[in-house]
Amino acid sequence: MGKEEVLRVAREKRKLKTSDLVAAFGVSRQYANVVINSLLQEGRLLKVGATNNAYYILPELAQKAGIFPSKLFKRLKNSNLAEHEIFADLESQYPPIKQLPENVKSIFIYAFSEMLNNAIEHSRSNDIEVEVSVHNRKLMFVINDFGVGVFRNVMKERKLKNETEAMQDLLKGKTTTAPKAHSGEGIFFTSKAADVFTLQSFGDLMLINNKTHEVLFQKRPARKRGTKVKFTIDISSTRHLSVIFKKFMSETDYGFSKTEINVRLYALGGVYVSRSQARRILSGLEKFTSITLDFEQVPMIGQAFADEIFRVFKNKYPDIQIQSINMEEGVKFMVDRVAKE
Repeated sequence: MGKEEVLRVAREKRKLKTSDLVAAFGVSRQYANVVINSLLQEGRLLKVGATNNAYYILPELAQKAGIFPSKLFKRLKNSNLAEHEIFADLESQYPPIKQLPENVKSIFIYAFSEMLNNAIEHSRSNDIEVEVSVHNRKLMFVINDFGVGVFRNVMKERKLKNETEAMQDLLKGKTTTAPKAHSGEGIFFTSKAADVFTLQSFGDLMLINNKTHEVLFQKRPARKRGTKVKFTIDISSTRHLSVIFKKFMSETDYGFSKTEINVRLYALGGVYVSRSQARRILSGLEKFTSITLDFEQVPMIGQAFADEIFRVFKNKYPDIQIQSINMEEGVKFMVDRVAKE
């Protein structure tokens, strides 16, 4: 029993079950599932339903009947892959993509293409898994590779101390391990476009929830080899990609010139006092013309911390605008004190 024979039976039955192959060819259920899974990965069959109620259908028949699986999964060999071709295949095999509102679809195309390109060009993984699903009006894609790991890669190339510093730098924007070929915008803007965006790699997880305005760095006991990206957005979202870009771009040349920093992500034991902490925040920010420092959940900063940002850095780069938001009284006092010196 080969793949073409399975496809022939699927065409005849229209809704193929594993038991159909067992009866038709006298093979074991285990072998039948191996062949079916291979066809699923190639996109030549779609799975509809779950567990005992699952069946398999040809993509063209599914589209004609208005039937689509709960999710579409592919395992790709990382050789001569082109993200636009992969997306075209997904769209042709998974009808919910075509039914997305235009603003959500443009976000999905951008985010999926950027994250898949990262896996293709930076992961050094032999295989890449992609998964797309729509459930409870939420669109989600997952891109999973088995390579060097995004945080370790950034840490190595930028000579950082640990994975946490790599996560901090990725959220600044313009962080890339291949500056000649990439601008470092992909993860930054994708994380802004999602409702929820996560990067997981080798026991470290970065989560950005734009619905709750939450950013988390976590250690996970399970060691995920490579990088797993998960992107979720409500299909009724009113978010527009152009608005997201405009927030961080120059009004004159439309370049990526603005960034926003969550200061609380740079705490040392919950305290923001040292000059070295401030320098960690400022690292790489000379590339921007406008910086917003968000002091939400930061109760107090030290004199040296404030001095490094609002006097030393400001004197060194007088053309860079620094805006501070969500300052508590103790933070504002120290910032104002340094500004008067």
